[in-house]
Amino acid sequence: MLAMSSTYHRLHISIVALAAALAGALSFGAAAATAANLVIEGAGDGHGVGMSQEGAYGYALHGASYEQILAHYYTGTALGQAPAGTQVRVLIGKSVQAVPLETYVEGVVSAEVPASWPLAVLEAQAVASRTYALTAHAGGARFDVYSDTRSQVYRGVAAHTPQTDAAVAATAGQIVTYAGRPAITYFFASSGGYTEDVGNVWAGGEAQPWLQGVLDPYDQGPLHRWKLTLSFSSAGSRLRGLVRGSFQGIEVLRRGVSPRIVSAYVLGSGGRTLVSGAQLGAALGLYATWAYFSVQSGHSVRREPDLSGTGAPAPAIAAPAPAAPAPSAGPEGGLAAPPSAGPPTGGVAAQ
Repeated sequence: MLAMSSTYHRLHISIVALAAALAGALSFGAAAATAANLVIEGAGDGHGVGMSQEGAYGYALHGASYEQILAHYYTGTALGQAPAGTQVRVLIGKSVQAVPLETYVEGVVSAEVPASWPLAVLEAQAVASRTYALTAHAGGARFDVYSDTRSQVYRGVAAHTPQTDAAVAATAGQIVTYAGRPAITYFFASSGGYTEDVGNVWAGGEAQPWLQGVLDPYDQGPLHRWKLTLSFSSAGSRLRGLVRGSFQGIEVLRRGVSPRIVSAYVLGSGGRTLVSGAQLGAALGLYATWAYFSVQSGHSVRREPDLSGTGAPAPAIAAPAPAAPAPSAGPEGGLAAPPSAGPPTGGVAAQ
């Protein structure tokens, strides 16, 4: 009995020790999962459709005129004239104000790009903002544009500067046209090196021949390349409503030409959820949907699944030889802002 009792006692201790070890291992695994980070490497700032303001800045530094800048970003377009006497109905607070078109544009340009930037950029912005005001119908029959980034920023007389007023005057009445009609002119802060087809950015967005992705070699803004690291718990919290169960990662399905994300799965312990790139970027608070995902656990980094065929971050795009000597001064101030949910109703929404 004594021998049996001793054997049983030793066996009992071994089982308890094994159970404790397994529990410790499981606990360590859970802690490791909890400690994992989602690493996001991205490019650009904004929705990516139309004119990149930082890219236009770079083109201007290399000798491009505003006509050349506009022709580059809005494929196949020409310049036309706005109807005389046009007014823009602006929603300011809760009231709608009717503002003469040129006065309106004077109140926009320096609110969208620094007044110290080269004249060609200010002129390109003036034409793009004027055209956008004519083609936007944010409020239906009630008003044309919001006074904020849901359309384009309008600050009235507070935005007037000698430089931007001169740019508006130099381009008075000029608008971007395609096949003889005003062409909506989306714009945004920074492309990361390539703009995107409009049909790849917003769900249900209609393809437009002048809003195609184009190479943007001179875009070198502060968010030309960026990197974010989120804990899995933080990423799961941001993705609340899109995650089934606990957050486990992201699988990219399709990318556009830039290559911004068009569609992806949010992976959860209870299944996966199909999302658009815009939904994913808005939920995670990304600067742009040109993004690649990795999981970091300790010193180990594992690339997340990417079925788009472009699963590795794109290298920096080399710029062509400059057309003219570039001034040494860089851009003053950044144009960075976190993205907002949903498609834009204006030029720089969803940045």
